[in-house]
Amino acid sequence: MEHPRLNDAEARILGVLVEKSFTTPDQYPLSLNALRNGCNQKSNRDPVTSFVEAEVTVGLQGLVPKHLAGKVMEAGSRVEKFRHTANQALGVNARQLAVLAELLMRGPQAQGELRARVHRMVATATLPELQEAIDALIAAGLAQRVAPLPGSRAARYAQCLCPGLHAGAEPAAAVAAPSSSAPARAEASAPPSIASTPEAPEASSALELRVAALEREVAELRESLDELLTRPS
Repeated sequence: MEHPRLNDAEARILGVLVEKSFTTPDQYPLSLNALRNGCNQKSNRDPVTSFVEAEVTVGLQGLVPKHLAGKVMEAGSRVEKFRHTANQALGVNARQLAVLAELLMRGPQAQGELRARVHRMVATATLPELQEAIDALIAAGLAQRVAPLPGSRAARYAQCLCPGLHAGAEPAAAVAAPSSSAPARAEASAPPSIASTPEAPEASSALELRVAALEREVAELRESLDELLTRPS
C-alpha cells in the first residue's frame, strides 16, 4: 500500500492530533487555536516550530484530501474543531499510531525513548510489545530503521511519511530491519551474566527498565506542564 507523503506542517499537525486524541480526550477534537498551540510547544518537539494560524489552516487543508484529518462541528458550538483519521487511512492500530505520532513529532528514537513516550498514550509495558508495533510500521512502509547515534549500538527508528523532516533519519545502510519481535524478546530474557558482559549490545534488562521508568516519568511531567501552559484560562 502506497501512503501519502506529507510536508513539514502536515506532519507536525498530524502528530499533534494523534497525541492529543490519546492524552487529552476531554479537549479533543481540537480547535484551530489549540492545535496551533500544540504544534508550537517548546518541549518534546523536534523541530521546534512557530506556526501562525494561516500555516496550520493550510496544513489541515493538505491533510483532508489525504484522508488523514477532518473537520468537526460539535452541537451548540460555533468553533470548528479538527480530528485525525489516520488509523483508518493508514490501517494501523492504536499502539502503532502512537509510535508513528512520536516519530513524527520528535524524530528518530531508540526503543527506550519510544516506550516511555508511547506508554503515556497507549499502555506498552514491554519491549516486545513495542517492537511488534515498530515492525508492523516498517512492514507497512511507515517507518524505517536508521543508524545508531555515534558511540551507541542502540537501534533507532524514524517515520517515512515526511522524508527529510528530521536530521539523522537516513536508513541504516548495512542493517536490515527486524522482521519480528524475536530479537527484543531474546534480549529481554537474556541471563544477567550474558547481558552484563562487555560484548552485550544492550545494557542489562534491570537497568533498562529503571531508565525507561525514569524517562516515562519525565515525559509525563513535561507533557502535563505543556498541557497546563497551553490550556485556555
